Amino acid sequence: MALRLSLLASAAAVVCTGAAHAELSKVVFGTNWLAQAEHGGFYQSVADGTYAACGLDVEIVSGGPQVNNRALMLAGRIDYHMGGDMLQAFNAVKEGIPVVMVGATFQKHPQVILAHPGVADSWDELKNLTLLIGDNGFTSYYQWMIAEHGFTVEQRQPYTFNPAPFLADDQLGMQGYLSSEPYLVEKEGGFTPNVFLIADNGFTSYATTIETMQATIDEKPEEVKCFVEGSIKGWYNYLYGDNAGANELILAANPDMTADKIEYAIGKMKEWGIVDSGDALEMGIGAINPDVVADFYAKMVAAGVIEDGLDIAASYDTQFVNAGLGMDLKPEG
Repeated sequence: MALRLSLLASAAAVVCTGAAHAELSKVVFGTNWLAQAEHGGFYQSVADGTYAACGLDVEIVSGGPQVNNRALMLAGRIDYHMGGDMLQAFNAVKEGIPVVMVGATFQKHPQVILAHPGVADSWDELKNLTLLIGDNGFTSYYQWMIAEHGFTVEQRQPYTFNPAPFLADDQLGMQGYLSSEPYLVEKEGGFTPNVFLIADNGFTSYATTIETMQATIDEKPEEVKCFVEGSIKGWYNYLYGDNAGANELILAANPDMTADKIEYAIGKMKEWGIVDSGDALEMGIGAINPDVVADFYAKMVAAGVIEDGLDIAASYDTQFVNAGLGMDLKPEG
């Protein structure tokens, strides 16, 4: 259910300067799933008035299993969308759809493979297991695992998003999201699983991207700049500052979310460098490196996931990132 997240007048008054007294431009940002800590930086900039400070009234509309916010953006009902990974951007180019990635929130994709400790203690030892992988994963990152790392079609079984088979059989490995399945295993299984981040083994896609239409960039560049830069600042403040207001909005938007899940997810994002690592350490959160995009594209072509010859430069625009914005908000050390 979409939840209108309005700025508190007091927060806007504190943060905003001239914009506090001007009419704010309304924009809608659609996420790709239910509200969670992995969306925290965006909620942060709503909660603390950062978007309002540069003139935007941002409404966040949650995604979910029955919601396709990307389609709503294509239809002109949403201004910005939270992309999954770069495969979506490449497919947009392939289909001639003018969707552009203008920021890369996650420098590392948070997809993981879980295993029982003592059974598979290294990435290579995962090849000895039967792996529970969903259909979407099988057609994307698992094809890369086959092509680049020697995993097999035969060792894969469909994942039903139920951890019970994994908990009952230590010869199974299981796909997961860094802050989700490991948490469930710890709570329901009573043990800490081995966690292998596919990003740390060569799957170099950005994730949780900021997408918009090329027409929006052409017609409203200052709006795009405000939204992207506001989101960057929001992520620094969410990870390293007072995030209580953002977490209140997340809890209100998603009744199934809990404070301990949020705390767990924030810790994992920091521990594994999901947001603030790689090029983000030098160019700031949201960084897009054309070499990283090209490297990932080459890997997906080699794995047979995407066709060769696409103009991948059309899939992204770096003009709103890579300037080190917000790095002063990060505590030293």
